[in-house]
Amino acid sequence: MQILLAEDDDGVAAALVEVLYDHGHVTRRVRHGKDVLTYHRSSDLLLLDLGLPDVDGLDVLRALRAVSDLSVVVLTARGDERSVVRGLRLGADDYLVKPVRLAELLARIEAVTRRTATRTAPAARTVRAGDVEVDLDARRVRVGGAEVELTTKEFDILAVLAGRAGTAVSREQLLDEVWGDAFHAVSRSLDVHLTQLRGKLRRPHLLTTIRGFGYRFGD
Repeated sequence: MQILLAEDDDGVAAALVEVLYDHGHVTRRVRHGKDVLTYHRSSDLLLLDLGLPDVDGLDVLRALRAVSDLSVVVLTARGDERSVVRGLRLGADDYLVKPVRLAELLARIEAVTRRTATRTAPAARTVRAGDVEVDLDARRVRVGGAEVELTTKEFDILAVLAGRAGTAVSREQLLDEVWGDAFHAVSRSLDVHLTQLRGKLRRPHLLTTIRGFGYRFGD
């Protein structure tokens, strides 16, 4: 896999490049945020540090999401809740705080890769609930006839729920299918994305929370 690594610390970058190489990944390392927008098209995944010297990593993520759905794993020293929430809302597929265990980083990369592969061949069908239309094949959503822009992760969540419209989906199942992790490590990520998704759809009755279990999509 071609990985783009945006990291300004030479020591950290060298260690990551070596580990990724040992596990079969070809890594291009860049120091500056502007280089991400130059090289992202030839990459399969971006490892993004937020503390870049020329531009804040969150601004890089925002600019990238305007032009690409490239999988992004944020890898940063910023562990405060505000940064985590902003990163996920801007479209990061995962968010890891340094120092990170290398085995966990590799597992997260594999999980994101599996989800990306799944997204390339979704079911060729459209799900409708009220005036909400979810095209699982084209990855498009319309509400009242108007198209709604969702982040990659928001659509992934909606696709799992819409694909089982009218059926309760457990929280663990949703975490497993979207993040590849049914455990608490990414639980907050799900909450953030669901809040954003409800706000964009503006049809709160279509995304029902089943207390103590999970969620259901549909009238």
